Amino acid sequence: MLWSATVVATPPNIVLIVADDLGYGDLGCYGSKIHATPNIDALAASGLRFTDFHSAGPMCTPTRAAMLTGQYQQRFGREFDSALGEAQHDMGLPHEAMTIAEVLKSAGYATACFGKWHLGYQPPWLPPDQGFDEFRGLASGDGDYHTHIDRSGSEDWWHGNQIEMTSGYTTELLTRYSLDFIDKNRERPFFLYLPHLAIHFPWQGPDDPAHRQKGGHYAKDKWGIIPNPGNVSPHVTAMIAALDESVGRIIAALKERRLDRNTLVIFTSDNGGYLTYAPNFRNISSNGPLRDQKGSVYEGGHRVPMMISWPERIQPGVTDTIMHSTDLLPTIARLTSASTNGLQLDGVDVSPLLFQRSTLPERMLFWRLGDKRAVRSGPWKLCMIGKRTELYQLDQDIGETHNVAAENPERVEQLRKAWNEWDADVNRSAEQFTKP
Repeated sequence: MLWSATVVATPPNIVLIVADDLGYGDLGCYGSKIHATPNIDALAASGLRFTDFHSAGPMCTPTRAAMLTGQYQQRFGREFDSALGEAQHDMGLPHEAMTIAEVLKSAGYATACFGKWHLGYQPPWLPPDQGFDEFRGLASGDGDYHTHIDRSGSEDWWHGNQIEMTSGYTTELLTRYSLDFIDKNRERPFFLYLPHLAIHFPWQGPDDPAHRQKGGHYAKDKWGIIPNPGNVSPHVTAMIAALDESVGRIIAALKERRLDRNTLVIFTSDNGGYLTYAPNFRNISSNGPLRDQKGSVYEGGHRVPMMISWPERIQPGVTDTIMHSTDLLPTIARLTSASTNGLQLDGVDVSPLLFQRSTLPERMLFWRLGDKRAVRSGPWKLCMIGKRTELYQLDQDIGETHNVAAENPERVEQLRKAWNEWDADVNRSAEQFTKP
C-alpha cells in the first residue's frame, strides 16, 4: 500500500547528495558495465528511480542555483546561465533568493552544506549567508582533491566564512563532516546538503598524486596528472568508487542511529558527464544512450541520475515521469510542512508521484546557455543551437538522432513561442535582484 502524503508527526530529516559531472550512464543502476556502484544501486532499489530527471542547467552553477531555490536560475540574471568563474569573485547567488536551507531553518531544522558551493567565491556569498548553520568545503568550481588548491592557485577549503586548510582526500573529508553532523543532530530534524566534488576534474582518485600547489595557476592545466589522456576512465572509476563508498557510509550511519525510517534521501547529479575534453582527453564519463555531454542542451547535458528513498514511505520502483531540479524545494517543503508563502517557485511538488504514483500536471521545461536553447513539452523537444532549429520526439528517439522539424512546422513554432515567452519572463524577474 502506498503511503498518503499527509503531514507526519515528526518532520523527516532531509539528505540531499549531489554528484558533480556524473553522467546518466555512470552508475550500475543506469546500465554501467564499467563502474561498480553497489551502495548507490541499493539506494535506488530502496526508493523511486527516475529515468527522465533533468538538471536545470548543463553546467555546475546554474543547476545549483535552481535546485536550492526552486526557481529557474535565469531569474537571477544571465550570469547564472553558465558557471561562475574567476572574473566573478565579487558576486554570488542574490541574498534575496530563498534557499531550501533558509526555508527549513525557519521550520526548526539544523542545516549544513559540506562540499562544493560554486554560487559565490567568498563572503558574503557563501553558505552561512544562505541559511546554512555549517559549511565546510570549497567555494570554487573545482579544487585539487588532495591539496584543496583551486585553479587560480589559491587555498580553497572553508570552515564557515574562513579559510581553514585541512589534510585529506576531498570525498573522504566531506563524508566525515556529514557523519559528524548526523551524529550531533540525531535528536532534531536536520537538512544535510552534500554536494560532492566528484567526479569533476581534476580527475584524481584517492591514490592518484596531488597536482596543484599554492601560487600556481592551473587554468590551462586543470585536469590532474593523467598519464594517458586518451583513457581517463581509470581515474574516474576510482572517484566513482569513493563516491559510492561515501553514500554507503551515510546510509549505514542513518540505519545505525535508527534514523533511516524518518529520513528522505535524494541522490542526483548537477549535469551530464564529460565524454571528451579538449585538448585530447577521452573516455571520461558515460551518458548512456544520450546525445552529447556537459555544456550541451541535448539530453546528454542535462538528463541525469535521480533517486529518492524513504524506507516504508516511498514504495520502490522506477518511473519515466519528467522531473526537474526546481521541483526539490517545493517537494521538500511539502513533506516538512515548511512554509513557502511569498516565494515564486517554478518547480512543482512531486510528492503525489512519490507516495501515490499520481500523474503530475503537464508542463514545459526550458534551458538556456548562451545561444544554446531548448524547450521540452511531453515527448517533444525543440533545440535551438545558434541559428539551427531541431525538433526531436524523445519517446521514439532518446538519442536525438532524427531531426523532425521540417515535418512539424506548427509544433516548432508553438515551442519556439513558448521559449520566447519564458525567456522574457525570467529576464523581467532578473531585474529585481540586487547586483553586487
